[in-house]
Amino acid sequence: MTALEEVIAAYNDAWNRQDVDAICAAHAPGMVFENHNAGERAEGEAVRDHIASIFANWPDLRFAERSLYAGEDFVVQEWTATATHPQGAVVSWDGVDIFPITDGKIARKDVYSNASRRVPEQLAAA
Repeated sequence: MTALEEVIAAYNDAWNRQDVDAICAAHAPGMVFENHNAGERAEGEAVRDHIASIFANWPDLRFAERSLYAGEDFVVQEWTATATHPQGAVVSWDGVDIFPITDGKIARKDVYSNASRRVPEQLAAA
């Protein structure tokens, strides 16, 4: 496992434990979290509150890695998320994260997912 793969493995573990402190400890100063499909963006210290709000809305949210590609200074990861929707149905969706890494820290988390399509489909079928 490369050093960048280790960074992301620890980051994934922190997300699945919903450990906001450990997640933010992996971030570079001025980190940008952008969910492009949801139109959500947070920078710097605001990232902590944004991630905490995700966990407040999805208290059992978990991610399963499907594939991971590491370059010299970036990682691309495909994943499947699963969580219980506030309406009570268990839903899942797929996504991709792009992580530029600077000095061993995550400089950005660019999220692309099909949640806006898949979650309503699953709720309608529940």
